[in-house]
Amino acid sequence: MLRLAGLLLCVTSFLSTSSLGASAGPRIDNDKLYKYSYSTEVGLNRPTGSTRGNAGFRIGSDVDISLVWRNPEDQDEQLLRVQISNVQVESAGKRSHRNNIFHGSSAESILGKVRLEALQTPFMVLWKMGKIRSLYAQKAEPATIKNLKRGVASMLMMQLKSGKMLEADASGKCLVEYKATKDQVIRIKHLDTCKTQEMGFTTHSPVLGVSGKSASETVITLEKGIIKSADVEETHTLSVNAHHKAATKVLSRQSLMLKKIEVGPAEVAGKDAASVVKSLDDKLMSVGVMVEKVKTKCKGCPNLMDTWKAVRSQLDLNSLSKAEAPRSFLMLLHSLRKASKTEILTVLRNCSKTVLPQLVDAVTSAQTSSSLAAILEFLDFSKKEGLVLQERFLYACGFASHPTESMLQTLLELSQGKIGSTDIKESIVIIMGALLRKLCLKGACEVPTVVKVKEMLLAGPDSTQVESEVQMYLLALKNALLPEGIPVLAKYAESEVGAFSTIAITALQRYNPELITPEVKKMLNRIYHQNQRIYEKNVRAAAADVIMSSSPSYMEVKNLLLSIGHLPHEMNKYMLSKVQDILRFEMPAWKMVRQVMKDMVSHNYDRFSKTGSSSAFSGFMARTADVTCTYNLDILYSGSGTLRRSNMNIYGQNHNAFLHGLQVTIEAQGLESLIAATPDEGEEDLESFAGMSALLFDVQLRPVTFFKGYSDLMSKVFSMSGDPINVVKGLILLTDHSQVIPLQSGLRASAEFQGALAIDISGGMEFSLWYRESKTSVNNRGALVIIGNVTVDTDFVSAGVEVGFETEVTLDFITTVQFSEYPFLVCMQMDKTTFPFREMVSKQEKLPSGQTFSSKRSRDQLVPGSEFPLHQENSNMCKKVFEQAW
Repeated sequence: MLRLAGLLLCVTSFLSTSSLGASAGPRIDNDKLYKYSYSTEVGLNRPTGSTRGNAGFRIGSDVDISLVWRNPEDQDEQLLRVQISNVQVESAGKRSHRNNIFHGSSAESILGKVRLEALQTPFMVLWKMGKIRSLYAQKAEPATIKNLKRGVASMLMMQLKSGKMLEADASGKCLVEYKATKDQVIRIKHLDTCKTQEMGFTTHSPVLGVSGKSASETVITLEKGIIKSADVEETHTLSVNAHHKAATKVLSRQSLMLKKIEVGPAEVAGKDAASVVKSLDDKLMSVGVMVEKVKTKCKGCPNLMDTWKAVRSQLDLNSLSKAEAPRSFLMLLHSLRKASKTEILTVLRNCSKTVLPQLVDAVTSAQTSSSLAAILEFLDFSKKEGLVLQERFLYACGFASHPTESMLQTLLELSQGKIGSTDIKESIVIIMGALLRKLCLKGACEVPTVVKVKEMLLAGPDSTQVESEVQMYLLALKNALLPEGIPVLAKYAESEVGAFSTIAITALQRYNPELITPEVKKMLNRIYHQNQRIYEKNVRAAAADVIMSSSPSYMEVKNLLLSIGHLPHEMNKYMLSKVQDILRFEMPAWKMVRQVMKDMVSHNYDRFSKTGSSSAFSGFMARTADVTCTYNLDILYSGSGTLRRSNMNIYGQNHNAFLHGLQVTIEAQGLESLIAATPDEGEEDLESFAGMSALLFDVQLRPVTFFKGYSDLMSKVFSMSGDPINVVKGLILLTDHSQVIPLQSGLRASAEFQGALAIDISGGMEFSLWYRESKTSVNNRGALVIIGNVTVDTDFVSAGVEVGFETEVTLDFITTVQFSEYPFLVCMQMDKTTFPFREMVSKQEKLPSGQTFSSKRSRDQLVPGSEFPLHQENSNMCKKVFEQAW
């Protein structure tokens, strides 16, 4: 029994000793001075570039560390004195003397005497269990200097056992993983978890956005519990999702190496660290371990008016299809974001009429409080004059990359005030729906203004009897995509007014299929099969599209197939083309369609041999490693051969992200009187009408009208051609990403990625009774520029790398119908012209003395044009059309 008790006592003693040893942290010995060499460097380049070509700089120095005070009650709580000396600043890459702006410069000439003295002033670190609890420096020191000291202190972060924990160092509060052995500690920082003091913003659509990848690893070697060396390598890579070659890389390295140990100062007695610090140097105070913001003044940088004078000629209407326009737009945007309300108003009031719409695009896209206040003071929505500028402002709001609640509040107040134009009133409400969706995607769906607008839009369709206002609210709900809006849209889908039904059904098609409930699908089937009343063809076709794209059941697909042969002539052909397109392009419903077609009652020659001019076709516009771009063209004709609906869509997909880039819909009705034809069932009393509706980058815009009413129609016919009507014209900020990357070294990298599109979309319809021919055209002209810029800008040196690409594209869609004989000849053409594509990269370094280094490279190529393929029947028809024309 005594032996057993003795054994238990030994085991208990051993366990308690082991526990104490495991919990102890690293310690500094008293009366010793630890002399280290320290270096930190930052290099900026493309991810594939060699480090020799980096833009950046390296700071080297000596660092002396000694123990000042140790907590008598807790030996692991230590106050360390740290002093930096023998500072050197040099280039990060190897360059010739001619290209090395640091050659021949001293630390004092680069940093300046005041900053160098501040950097070499001792500071103190409260170190407990290998963690930095407080950092004491002089408050009056420049922020850049304090940040560099924070970077040195962060090299001491460690622990002697493996595990994960949250830690704060110079780069922020992050999840850190330790892998510890006897003489080595590896510290892996999970940078995606870091919380920093500066928050940026990014584009809401991942397809147009920027992706980042970061890594940080510190390897610490120990000798008798003392840090012998510490090496940090930290990388941050940012790339444009649509073109990953447009990418930048930040490489940050730190190294701390023990040179020797000398006799040092004696330990000071004291109750706590704060009182000891105060007794030694009352100028020192706790400043926090995370880096603070640095305000750098740009010497010689142009002000807003200077920038405007430099770029305004490139923003003229005649230049919008050239890459110079979006490039100049981005230059102006950067300047606008730094400008005051007064400066912006001065430029607005001194601008020529031809360039003013483009300036309004830029001011609105800046999305600062100053720019919003300036544009609201400049525009007067109570007047009919200035309609173009008012609409450009509203569209720029709709395309806003990171809208705020205040922007939505502004539109809400405008909608409730006096508005001179009904078109502007409609655009305000429609764009409010787009802002609502973006704010909800950001997680701001419950903020007060969003809730107000949500209630307004949901109640809107039932609050008025005016047809145009009902359409306005339905289009706003189409933009908002609120789950609560589905019952409202489902109600109006069965409306007796064809325009209401079409808008409501096409809005339902934009929702996630999981939100299309069985009740909604029953309603869509009622419309398609006309169980309760007769509907227009385009309404039924739209209902079929939603059914097929919303995980249809076996019976739903079977009933759709069985309907072919019992529909109006052209609708038979449209539905047949739709089914064939689903199978050929392997759309989500293709497996179910294939399963139903095993039944010969559903799939037989009689049903699948229907003829006509209507069609549905999908294809690939581009397939790259980064993005897949697809298109589809749906054309529905009346039995008389006149156009009923033309729908062109372009989609972009990047991994799991999806973007509806463009939709241009041309609708026409009541044109049978032109050729003395008989309207289809349910369309006998339709008023003559033709119009165009556009959806651009997930934002539904206000539709435009070509003509309405018989007299307007005849005036267009006898003028031989309808002038092209502008649908969208202007500059759009597509990509907008801004972030600050605090590095563990105490330096800060600022990343700005912006992409702009200069776009001109127009459409028209031409009628010729003489030649018995009609032609509809949709012309798309665009120039795209995306630029990414990463800089490390201190108040004594700056370095940066800029990458980007630009292109100019023309895409035309033309439908020609010859109705001199029956059946009518219909030819569709979708052409892309040969276009240029340029990639650029530039690097720069700059010293306060004005010395600069810069290098630029670019690569140009021509991408051949093409005519996008459509179904074979269309090719055969086009041959006949152009043979006759020849």
